[in-house]
Amino acid sequence: QGENLLYCFEVAPTQPALTQVTQCRTEGSTRGLAAVPRLALDVMACEVLRVLQLTDTALVPVSFLVPRKSVQEFHEDLFPDCMGTLPATDAQGWWAGDSQQVSVIRGGVLAAATATALCPPLCSMQVGRVSLHPARRPTETFTSPIIAGTGPTSTGHTDTDTGHTDADTGHTDADQTSGYSSPSSLASPGSTATSLSASTGPSSGFASSPSQKSLQSILGEQAVGRPRGAPQRGFGALTHPSPVAGPSSRFRHAQGRVLHRDCHLTNLRGLSLTTPGECDGFCANHQRVALPLLSAGGQIAVLELSKPGRLPDAAVPTIQNGAAVADLTWDPFDPRRLAVAGEDARIRLWRIPEGGLQETLQEPEAILRGHTEKIYSIRFHPIASDLLVSSSYDMTVRIWELSAGQEVLCLQGHTDQIFSMAWSPDGKKLATVSKDGRIRLYEPRRSSQPQQEGPGPEGGRGARLVWVCGGDYLLVSGFDSRSERRILLYRAQALPEGPLSVLGLDVAPSTLLPFYDEDSSIVFLTGKGDTRVFLYEVTPEPPYFLECNSFTSNEPHKVKGRCAASPWPPYLCCQTPLTPPPHQGFVFLPKTACEVREVEFA
Repeated sequence: QGENLLYCFEVAPTQPALTQVTQCRTEGSTRGLAAVPRLALDVMACEVLRVLQLTDTALVPVSFLVPRKSVQEFHEDLFPDCMGTLPATDAQGWWAGDSQQVSVIRGGVLAAATATALCPPLCSMQVGRVSLHPARRPTETFTSPIIAGTGPTSTGHTDTDTGHTDADTGHTDADQTSGYSSPSSLASPGSTATSLSASTGPSSGFASSPSQKSLQSILGEQAVGRPRGAPQRGFGALTHPSPVAGPSSRFRHAQGRVLHRDCHLTNLRGLSLTTPGECDGFCANHQRVALPLLSAGGQIAVLELSKPGRLPDAAVPTIQNGAAVADLTWDPFDPRRLAVAGEDARIRLWRIPEGGLQETLQEPEAILRGHTEKIYSIRFHPIASDLLVSSSYDMTVRIWELSAGQEVLCLQGHTDQIFSMAWSPDGKKLATVSKDGRIRLYEPRRSSQPQQEGPGPEGGRGARLVWVCGGDYLLVSGFDSRSERRILLYRAQALPEGPLSVLGLDVAPSTLLPFYDEDSSIVFLTGKGDTRVFLYEVTPEPPYFLECNSFTSNEPHKVKGRCAASPWPPYLCCQTPLTPPPHQGFVFLPKTACEVREVEFA
């Protein structure tokens, strides 16, 4: 009581006696729990357990499902005969010694088993058992063979499999419906499955004898609990809906987890939470992280990831940028060089000393001048060193050669604010998305004008784009006319044809920030102020987007320092009472920072 985790263990008579199968994180704290009888389960949806959770304000059903490829047939290995509603005797009969007459219903066939003196003790403990098969559930009536006056009510019974009919009436099971066969009062798992993941787990097959198949082998890592209708959670709770047909992601079981607080950077003070929407909020490489501060003069804190822990209460050395920070990024080929775009239309290059900042930096390595208005964003070239691209309110995109400290090309063609830009993985092309509702594709070495244009997101509230699937496709996150957040997939060679697929996610004010892992083809999406990270595998064939487990952290963090599918790496956090916390920034570390021994892939 008072916790929000439900654990599922298999109990065995041999060591290990307890083996954890799965766990589920619930929305609210638990005040009480009750298991729903097995007769009320939606067996055709492979629901193996349903628990009712009592919270401070609600009664929440939590469903445990085992995904199967087929939902058209009854799975005998998951649902052996269970306890029925017909008792073997009553209180007076038990006192009179009625422990020999046992009613057993197996597979829907009613039989009478008369015990003898040699019957093992287990016989005296048996009660009526019934099949969970929807077509085999009889209407049962209690009868005591010893106490007078409790004779059977003639109902008759016909088994659908054997054709056996009671002589009294000939009434069949097909005319009756058990009160437990439809759990509609607790909502069917299929009623909310469409709003969650469309992934399915592999079939675990059929067993000749359910008693010989352990819960661990049946469930594996498939049967997972979740509050019905609740968002998917992280920390190893693999959420699945009822099985549906169609392809599923190879990474649908990816998990997010927060590392121990010894790996966190805490006590961050004076963070700037007002960076423009085109900025990720902060930036990190495999050695250090740069965070804009709220103080005047565009100060930037630079922290070493190799020195986690609580920061001192005293002021730390910073970079004095001289102008409010609009965007910042690390050079991918020089971990000590930081590029900072200011609201004064200038780009400053800073060099961090070996071992990190020991004193305040006031003089940049170089200053790039050329834009006439505030800069939106800056990006380093993924292949060539000393190449930087920037976009500005002057509706131009400029490419800079840092070794010479000057502009080498100005890309034209935009008519409104530039929301986002991204280099292709091979560095040959540059894509942009702007407020005028257009996506443009440039080849800077050929022309300063766009080579292709296509329709972008409808809404003008913000957008981001990233190259996916080896650079053959573009993924764009944005809004529709009703402010619903959505992602769109384009073929890079056919932008005028419009998106191949559009997927709506939710309604929220912040733009989704996409981060793409090219090795797994997983895109991670979250927004500033969000508490949830969406995961999708992107494929070049329909349905294009395969949903994976999303992640929600309940840790009291405000700024997060690295995204991972398992485990989550060092966090940058300031302690607040917020639970769950909103993301104020979210970035990826290079793949070289992943712990491959823990199967961490991003």
